[in-house]
Amino acid sequence: MLEKLSGKLADLVRQIGGKANISEKNIQDAIDEIKVALLEADVNLRVVRRFVNQTAEEALGSKVVRSVTPGQQFVKVVYDRMVALLGGEHQGLALKGPDAVSVVLLAGLQGSGKTTTAAKLALRLREQGRRPLLVAADLVRPAAVEQLAVLAGAAGVDVYRGEGTDPVKVVRGAMDHARRSLHDTVIVDTSGRLQVDDDLMAELVRIRDACSPDETLLVADAMTGQNAVDIAKTFDERVALTGVILSKFDSDTRGGAALSIRSVTGRPVKFVGVGEKLDGLEPFHPERIASRILGMGDVVTLVEKAQKTMEVSEAFALQEKLAGETFTFVDLLDQYRRMRRMGSLRSLVELIPGLAGAVDEGKVDEDGMRHEEAMILSMTPTERLNHRIIGPGRRARIARGSGTSVFAVNRFIRKFEKTCLMMKKASRNPKYQARLMSQLGAAGKN
Repeated sequence: MLEKLSGKLADLVRQIGGKANISEKNIQDAIDEIKVALLEADVNLRVVRRFVNQTAEEALGSKVVRSVTPGQQFVKVVYDRMVALLGGEHQGLALKGPDAVSVVLLAGLQGSGKTTTAAKLALRLREQGRRPLLVAADLVRPAAVEQLAVLAGAAGVDVYRGEGTDPVKVVRGAMDHARRSLHDTVIVDTSGRLQVDDDLMAELVRIRDACSPDETLLVADAMTGQNAVDIAKTFDERVALTGVILSKFDSDTRGGAALSIRSVTGRPVKFVGVGEKLDGLEPFHPERIASRILGMGDVVTLVEKAQKTMEVSEAFALQEKLAGETFTFVDLLDQYRRMRRMGSLRSLVELIPGLAGAVDEGKVDEDGMRHEEAMILSMTPTERLNHRIIGPGRRARIARGSGTSVFAVNRFIRKFEKTCLMMKKASRNPKYQARLMSQLGAAGKN
């Protein structure tokens, strides 16, 4: 999401960030370009005006710092204003301790992804050590209850299905059940409509009064653009939202809603949905999103994703293999599979400083990685452990087994040897080791 906006702003940051001298005209021209980029991204007009006015005022009035160039200083101003626009700092869920029952009420229109988001949130809380209970209070949409039950099973959490057609009674029954069964978090999946109407709001108010939620979160489809902002305002006026979850945040849309919701409604975006899998729910960190939008990458999120697939001890063991020249195709195959669990290559490129916004999506060769994986799988166990024994005859067999050519196999093996040499040099660099440790520490704190 936000690819076009990120691409334009990243180009602008690269152009002006390296300038040793900038004039008032340079600043105004850059701000005009930012204004156009934000409007094209479907950001609310009033939000854009406020953003560019504050950026211009701060940039033109900022004091000169000797340690940075004027260009870098302007980029810092834009970054700070972007972080403020997105909400300043991450706001998590305000839940009670494990000895009391916390309630999260999810609201939204039909098709916004409430049911899937409820299961994603339940899985996330379960992984944090809580005992969530999903409540099927969407009694309007056909098969909604059954869908939630299936997702609950996949997430490894319990689901409460009441009887009758009154969602208020279902929620009250769920609260009693949660107390008896020692669940500490109740997540209520409510019904939606194709549009905001009085019946939907009246039902939500009754449900809210019945469960007294700690968090009332709107699940808004990021693909709806400015409509998401209007919907958030309406729901907030009627049921007093505490936050927003943007679903389908990885979709190919302009994404202005993400930049507008906090400024227009005053309610923070707490999570974003990325992908259909149940682990595709990420906390919304304004500073990280701002960094991605400006093409600066997001190393902390990248390390966090890596930590989900690799323990710190495994990372250091891998580093020792690289330094000691014992890295093999077995290890490379393992890394490919870990990368796939972290997400697509395109999504990972966005997190890498220097590559975010600078690499054409068409040049991110995910098919190439799959072909290389097929080549490794076509090798014998001995060949995977020692690539030096792979002669012409073996390379021809690997090419046939992987559906590629001998030329492709030769190129892949040369690439592997060069990568091992490069990583060996990097792993022995003290600066690289210090940076790795600091990034692991930064991810551990968040």
